[in-house]
This record gives sequence, C-alpha cells and structure tokens, in this order.
Amino acid sequence: MATLVTMPKLGLTMNSGSVSEWKKKEGDAVKKGEILFIAATDKLTFDVESPEEGFLLAIIVNINEEVSVGSPLAVIGEKGEDYSPLIGVSPELTSKGFIKASPLAKKTARDLGVDISQVHGSGPEGRIVKKDVVAFAESPSAYEKVKASPMAERMAAELGVDLAAIEKQGRIMKEDVMTTVSSLPSRILAEDRRIPLSNMRRVIGERMLLSTTSIPAVSYNMEVDFTFLIAFRKSVKVAVSKQGVKISYNHIFMKICAQALMEHPMANASLEGQEVILHGNANIGLAVALEGGLVVPNVKGVQTKSLSQLAVETEDLVARARANQLELEEIQGGTFTITNMGMFGLHSFTPIVNPPEACILAINTIVDRPVVIDGELKVRPMAMLSLSADHRLLDGADAAKFLARIKELAENPYLLLL
Repeated sequence: MATLVTMPKLGLTMNSGSVSEWKKKEGDAVKKGEILFIAATDKLTFDVESPEEGFLLAIIVNINEEVSVGSPLAVIGEKGEDYSPLIGVSPELTSKGFIKASPLAKKTARDLGVDISQVHGSGPEGRIVKKDVVAFAESPSAYEKVKASPMAERMAAELGVDLAAIEKQGRIMKEDVMTTVSSLPSRILAEDRRIPLSNMRRVIGERMLLSTTSIPAVSYNMEVDFTFLIAFRKSVKVAVSKQGVKISYNHIFMKICAQALMEHPMANASLEGQEVILHGNANIGLAVALEGGLVVPNVKGVQTKSLSQLAVETEDLVARARANQLELEEIQGGTFTITNMGMFGLHSFTPIVNPPEACILAINTIVDRPVVIDGELKVRPMAMLSLSADHRLLDGADAAKFLARIKELAENPYLLLL
C-alpha cells in the first residue's frame, strides 16, 4: 500500500518548511530509514528519512516551495501502484499513456481548467510541474503552436532554446533543436541568469527586514587597545593547551560580554508587547557563516562557564552548524549576539540587531597603529568594537556605558578572574 510522505514538525514553533534537496528522484528504490530529502525551516535544515521501503512514485512539491507542516511531499509504494486516492487527484492520460506530471501540477491544472496534455514540462525528462501549468494558464497562446518530442523539450530547456521560435511544420524533434543551436551566433557577452531564492536567504531577508523596519537601532563605535588582551590570550592558550582546548578572541569576548550584560540588564533584555523581559542568563549567539547564508547558534548561561568550557561548547556548535546538524533549541533563546569580521580586514561596520535581542556586537580587525599614551607616541594593536542597540530599550548613554564596560574588560582582561 502506498505511503504519503508529509512535511514533519520539528519543534513546537515550526509551522511550515520546504524541501531544499531531494536525495532520490522519481522511480528510485528507497529503503526505510534512508535519507529521502533535506528539509529547511526558517532556522535550519535537517535530513528526513524514508518512512517505508519501496519506490519513490511521485514528488509532489517543488524545490524551495514552502508548505505547511503535514502537507504531502511525496508518495512511496510499489511500481505501478495507483496512489491517486492519497493525494486527491486522478492520473491524466493521453493517447500515448501516462503524462509525466507532478500531482501538484495535475491539481493546479484542474483548479485552473487547464488541459494538462497541452502543457510542456520543464522538469526532469520533460515532467510537468506546477509552474508550467500556471505559465500555460497565464499565456496559453505561447504553447498552442508548439509540438515537440520529450527529448526535444528537455534539450531545449537545457540549451536555453525557445521552442516557439523554431519554424517547422509538425512536431519538433531533437535534430531541429540542434540545428537551431548551431545556427545561433556565438554569444560574446554572458547572459543574466535567474536562480531560485533559497529558503535560508529568504528567511535571512525576512528577519533583517523585520529588524530594520521594527527596531530603531543606533550604532556605537569604540576603539580598543588589544595589547593586554593579546597577552592574556597567549597565557590562557598555554594553560589549557594540554587539555586540547584552543581559546580564541571570540571565546574571550563571549565571557567579557556576559559579565557586562549581567551588569547592564537592559542590554540583555527583550521587548514583548508592553513588557520588558529581563533575561536572567546571558545566552550569547555567535554568527557562523555558511555557504549561502549564516546561522547563529547560542551558548546558554555564558556567565556561569569557564573559558575552556566556552571554547569546547562553542566549537562543537560551530562544527555542527556547518554540518547542518544543529537542534532547534540551540538557535533559539539567544539574548545577545557577537559577530567577528576582523579576519576580513574590516575596520568598522554596522551589524543588524537579531530580534528579539536588544544588542549585537561586532569585532573588527586588529591593526598596529601609533597612539599617544601618557604623552608618549607608541604603536599599539588597536581594533574598533561596533555595537548596534535597540533605542527602545537602551538610550544613548546606557548603550555607551555598556560598550565602555566591554572596552574596559577587553583592555584589562585579568578583571575576568576577580
């Protein structure tokens, strides 16, 4: 009996998701427990296993198409099995038999009153997908005069040839497509390409737009002398080297910020309706760059942990973030974020507050430059710290005091031991 694969619910806050990649294609054999596809939520991606053994009879949704939890995604069953009752549509047949079309495309065709046999597919092996039906419904005349073999359609799609531009009486074959391609003038300039917006980029865009339109953020910059912080890091690295732990500036700044947050509770707060939530713990997130986006896992209760504990926990989170293996709770509940762009040579930039947090701190590149100390000109390793803060929670003076405390601890890191 065929089995319907649906969008799973992973976490209490998950309402929708999308398929970012299918690990199997239609017709492939699948085993129970085998990775079937990669699902993406508004926060992360995760592998989804096949619930049954059989064959992937149908893929119902397109890549990156957002659907609600519980929505049908695919059908697994035996070859030739009628799965139409599962998805509420019946197979569409032509004189030559079964039309290759996704169930969602068939349902869309029914809803729009489109004869699916007249639609040209743009999917694998000429398969008709939802966008083909919608395009046909919007401009059926563009399809009426074009009759082509599946091979010609697939080849035209791969080579970027408009079948409607091929002048031929009768059905267009692959030879006609090749003839058209060979007659085209060589392209000197590269053409623009359109690629689908990934779920991660869409979510990043939505959250950043939410931040910039709902949070009146103000930016503050303060220069810090890293002389003693560099020495402190070197001494700590030696002390924990036998444990196999590596201490970075990120770990030290997490500890510095945790202490400053405990002393300035409004910087560790969130605004919810007409109430301000003063968080009891410093749950500090560290921005991790990924291919095509970023994610911000956070360490809970940083103020209670040692530098070596922070180093171990943070590096584990970063490694799993890059492997798409984070749990939802590891990217939820953050109260403050640190982003470090120093390795790219940035001297200053304006980070965007990660809602519902109140602040975000950016660490910039360290540069040796001349400074006047006690009336004498000296060369010191200097770097700019950039803070963005929600003005609804922190006025300018409060934000400046908070950043000044971070500067004080960074320039006197041994205060962390008191």
